[in-house]
Amino acid sequence: MLATTAAAAVGSAVTGRAAHAALPVVDMEALIKAAQIDPRRADSAITAGSKDSVLAVERALQAKGFLSATYVDGHFGTSTVAAYAAYQRSLGYSGLDATGLPGQTSLRALGEQRFTVTRVLSPGSVVSFRGAQVNTRTRAMLLEAERLLGGQLTITQGSYSLSDPTSAGTHDGGGALDLSVSGMSTTYRTTVVSRLRRVGFAAWLRTPAQGDWPYHIHAIALADTDQSLAAQHQAGDYYLGRNGLANRGADDGPAVTPKQTWEEYQRV
Repeated sequence: MLATTAAAAVGSAVTGRAAHAALPVVDMEALIKAAQIDPRRADSAITAGSKDSVLAVERALQAKGFLSATYVDGHFGTSTVAAYAAYQRSLGYSGLDATGLPGQTSLRALGEQRFTVTRVLSPGSVVSFRGAQVNTRTRAMLLEAERLLGGQLTITQGSYSLSDPTSAGTHDGGGALDLSVSGMSTTYRTTVVSRLRRVGFAAWLRTPAQGDWPYHIHAIALADTDQSLAAQHQAGDYYLGRNGLANRGADDGPAVTPKQTWEEYQRV
């Protein structure tokens, strides 16, 4: 009798593992890339490598009544963003936690019994760094860019900051930095932007001709899940070869190929 019971228990465990393994897998890195790029596209093209992950999320949103079947298409466009934001609000989230950009907690909750999550992204905790607020992921990225440069940069505005009305909300969440270019040559400014891009920032040199601000470098950490909506738009525009400004002009920074996130940079 005991042997039979033990065999049944083993069989049940094996069956449970098989069922779990059969669930679709959502690659969070690919999902977040699509969630940044797709809403900024002029069409409904699908971000390379993201289709299966986006479809799994869209099907789960549809099953919960947040998304029409019309938009279950693998394109993480504005309708999917709105649906995911509504789902986040249904969990009690608000503000930065309900912008429609998936975070790991809401994503895993959505995927319960529906999909598993791999390549999980986390912005880390919020810390004070050189007089500014940043998250630990952004801090690590900046330190690596400085290592490549062989010098330290000066932060003039960090993340989670509402102090500058000219930033149009890009600094309200995580992953945003403004850096001083005081004393830098034109060539070195370009080098700094290039190194920031290499480690996973969407970065540009901003000039007084572009807005009500002095010369500075503006950087947004790609795939930071704490981003404000405005920062998400800048990240998407960077991927699409634009300048991150309201005019959505052509990218005026140094070409860095491939455009990669911090996690992709670390793997390489």
